[in-house]
Amino acid sequence: MTDKAPAATQPTRTGLIWDERCKQHDTGSGHPERSSRLETVIQVLSASGLAGACTRLAARPAADEEILAVHERRYLDRLIAACSAGARFIDTADSAICPASAEAARLAAGAALAAVDAVMAGTVGNAFCAIRPPGHHCERGTSMGFCLLNNVAIAAEHLRGRYGLRRIAVVDWDVHHGNGTQHAFEETDEVLVCNLHGHPAYVYPGTGYAEERGIGAGADATLNIPFYPGATDNDYRAAFDTQVLPLLESYQPQFVLISAGFDAHRRDPLAPIDLDTASFGWMTRSVADVARRFSRGRLVSLLEGGYDLRALGESVELHVRELIAANAPVDPN
Repeated sequence: MTDKAPAATQPTRTGLIWDERCKQHDTGSGHPERSSRLETVIQVLSASGLAGACTRLAARPAADEEILAVHERRYLDRLIAACSAGARFIDTADSAICPASAEAARLAAGAALAAVDAVMAGTVGNAFCAIRPPGHHCERGTSMGFCLLNNVAIAAEHLRGRYGLRRIAVVDWDVHHGNGTQHAFEETDEVLVCNLHGHPAYVYPGTGYAEERGIGAGADATLNIPFYPGATDNDYRAAFDTQVLPLLESYQPQFVLISAGFDAHRRDPLAPIDLDTASFGWMTRSVADVARRFSRGRLVSLLEGGYDLRALGESVELHVRELIAANAPVDPN
């Protein structure tokens, strides 16, 4: 299929997608990536009226062939088998699982695909996927860092394979480097991956140095901006102004994906970065403006990290408000 979507002539709505079955992914007592994260997001969006201002989209399980565009068959088989056997983790103790985890992971990836399809069809202008488990650490054949399937990578491959897009931008502002996403696309220039994250010398997973810029045909299609402990809103603004936005504008993406982690918030317990809630508002607005100018507004955001429930709720609320605000008429010319 080719890059076809109706140009917007009137304001469109933001799509919102979640599935209650994702809460059945039980990571055990004390695990940071817990079902209360999703419960908090849903409660905040519902209580604020934002859920009602959005078009609710239905998740679907990702099919094997959609997952295998990114992951090895033997990994998918191992994941399914481990969950069926009642194992408590896969590959690393961080990646906790239960019998329902494989289904939850399929739904998380499938939610991203359903959101992409809705945006490409013009049903919604952009979309936010409130999903778990997160995905951006998952490698082709290995689970890492709470992630069981790489949701954003699966969405990007879907845009390449089904719609024939050849300039897809992924902006990942989770405080932990999206190693799996980078490695999935570091040898192609058809997916630009921009990561803003805690410095790998101090923050998991220890990858994402500025010198990592892509390989072969993908040279310079990877951007890593690592921040030292204590980095603030001013540091992120400078990085956007001097690196992220100029690169996105030069690339002129046909579609924008956001790995929306909210764990760079100063209240988050898992990393030493000092952003405030407002930071996630202007970052969303900046990336949505790029999508408006180059991608007909087409943008899908996927929940990644964020482990302080209050900070997560506040940040997601502002993020979705900005996505809704971004749905203004787009000049078809």
